[in-house]
Amino acid sequence: MIVVGLTGSIGMGKSTTAKMFAEAGVPVHDSDETVHRLYSGKAAPLVEAAFPGTTQAGVVDRAGLAERVLGDAAALKKLEAIVHPLVRADADAFLARHRAAGAPLAVLDIPLLFETGGRDRVDKVVVVTAAPEIQRARVLARPGMSEAKFAAILAKQVPDADKRRQADFVVDTGQGFDAARSAVETIIAELAGDKAGKPRS
Repeated sequence: MIVVGLTGSIGMGKSTTAKMFAEAGVPVHDSDETVHRLYSGKAAPLVEAAFPGTTQAGVVDRAGLAERVLGDAAALKKLEAIVHPLVRADADAFLARHRAAGAPLAVLDIPLLFETGGRDRVDKVVVVTAAPEIQRARVLARPGMSEAKFAAILAKQVPDADKRRQADFVVDTGQGFDAARSAVETIIAELAGDKAGKPRS
């Protein structure tokens, strides 16, 4: 089974691209969805212990937690040390299930693939991109987003140009979603032709 890492900076259309892979029948593990699930489950007491007052009724208050860690490198590192191992374990179980089921491809949707050293976990990397002005317009249209928040998020992400240089495939959602879907279908066709993938350690 070939493991594909799907990534892209904020506002690039990564979540939409992940849905295109799923609609084409490729199993997709969504890191953000996994975090949501963990925040109402096994991660909640760990987060509360590290950041008192950030949970309500056993569920992490994501907005409150974000305010606590945004712009605080030490706090963010502490949070990542709690969350990242849990997400990785969930992804490993997902891959094991689909490998056993004989799936030729599986996608790990990892927003911070390069930032968290996840490149060694995947066989191929797909980077989702768009022109800077499209990215900016999409992000600033989100509820609760501000110039300052956008700048803080960008500051902790590997620049788009660097991601594209390290990619095996690039999907440009700025060309329209029909073009992006066509690119996804081309990637699946190419990778499905090598169903074995490289050996996984």
